[in-house]
Amino acid sequence: MLTVESLKKSYDDTSGRKAKRGSGAGTRVYAVGGVDFEVHDGELFTLLGPSGCGKTTTLRSVAGLERPTEGRVTLGGKVLYDHEQGINMRANRRGLGMVFQSYAIWPHMSVFKNVSFPLDVLPRGKRPDRKEIEDRVGQVLDVIELGAYASRPATKLSGGQQQRLALARALVTRPELMLLDEPLSNLDAKLRETMRFELKRLQRELNLTAIYVTHDQSEALVMSNRIAVMNQGRIEQIGKPREIYTKPATRFVAEFIGTSNFMEAKVVSVKGDEVQADTAHGRMVARGVERTPGIGDTVLISIRPECVDLSRERRGDVPNEWSGTIRNRAFMGDVVDHIVGVGDLEIRNRSNPNLSIPPGTEVHFTVAPDKVTLVPVD
Repeated sequence: MLTVESLKKSYDDTSGRKAKRGSGAGTRVYAVGGVDFEVHDGELFTLLGPSGCGKTTTLRSVAGLERPTEGRVTLGGKVLYDHEQGINMRANRRGLGMVFQSYAIWPHMSVFKNVSFPLDVLPRGKRPDRKEIEDRVGQVLDVIELGAYASRPATKLSGGQQQRLALARALVTRPELMLLDEPLSNLDAKLRETMRFELKRLQRELNLTAIYVTHDQSEALVMSNRIAVMNQGRIEQIGKPREIYTKPATRFVAEFIGTSNFMEAKVVSVKGDEVQADTAHGRMVARGVERTPGIGDTVLISIRPECVDLSRERRGDVPNEWSGTIRNRAFMGDVVDHIVGVGDLEIRNRSNPNLSIPPGTEVHFTVAPDKVTLVPVD
């Protein structure tokens, strides 16, 4: 298991601004402002966030390619970095495998030689004999379904095959932990979608422990056992993909993962895990609330577009039923989006394309109370 504790990474700020994160005087910019997480054995753990959020710096700090400013990193009881003890193990001794955004395939080598290279350059006492190297390379090439291409020049492989070759090169050393830094970002959309499932299959079959870095929300939801959503050098929320999507802890998470409708509201009733809150346009009931606010608190209501159920007829006697007018609609192939106007508020609905209501139509919509999420006001 990998454990990261209070990890910080700062740089000198030459712009004259004050430090953004952390403590202490001087002009320091914190790319990572104190993150804590664990990666369990056999888990694919994703660091997800926009550009500049600190996810790659965190990964590079674990890899030993960046020296953190503070914190502690351990892997299976082995200390990789400890600021207080002055420990900073060299990257090549950490027992990690890494796949970069650029695959760094050596064009003058065959597929076989690309994979065997990490073993070929080991010190004499640690280097396997030629027979074992051939066996290990052959095994890993078979696993990633490139065994038939062993003698082929690496440059003759397709983009997806080169991505798998880079993965094989990282796997052949049998690392304790795999680090993957946006490895699919250079592929076209169709191939990227295919490779998501391929990478997840390999990770599951080989029982790999991995940290995966991406800014692609769909990629993270498809591939991850757990996700850490990062923003401005800090972790906003850690959870399983379904939990992150359906129960966002902050507005940033709700906005970054998919699309949400937001309404500010004041809490008027709290009964167990049921909360009622008044918005400027009506009352909303939320059930299954995990972090219950107090009466009188201002909260932000978050509702996913697919949880807005449109109807031409009023149902009555159901919670969270509102009326409005279709202002716009957009056909998107497998779904259709409707924009419903309720006074100065616009609510987005996402439906099956068989339901397509023209603009100007008076409609009613409901939201099931267990689909209403409350997040703190920023």
